[in-house]
Amino acid sequence: MSLSARQHTLIEDLLLIEDPQERLTAVIDFARKSPPFPEALRTEENRVTGCQSQVWLHSIPTSGSEFVVAGDSDSPLVRGLVVWTCNFFSQESPQSVSSSLPASDPLALVGLTKSLSASRQNGLASVRARIAALARDYSE
Repeated sequence: MSLSARQHTLIEDLLLIEDPQERLTAVIDFARKSPPFPEALRTEENRVTGCQSQVWLHSIPTSGSEFVVAGDSDSPLVRGLVVWTCNFFSQESPQSVSSSLPASDPLALVGLTKSLSASRQNGLASVRARIAALARDYSE
């Protein structure tokens, strides 16, 4: 996976926090400070299947060639992971996003998947697969 300078910065910023539990707390705090996901977008069409918690993803049209995706969950922990993952892949070209996903796991790069249950990791794999599909749709 080839990372942009912005993606490197996101990873480096989190890796400054040595304790993985504190890193996870930082991700949850990042999501709390992010704009709320519009209630009108919490639809079945935007829901990601394969997750323990309810998760929604939606690509946001932009005037340029950048792909932007927003996400939300009914679980604060999952919301943090989903919002950070969406931020990681947003503002990139849809081609680079779809070609790097779903195999690339930015949460693994910052050591956050080690403490997650297998079912939570599977749910996040579903999130990455959905982001890849949205990026492919965006570039068509």
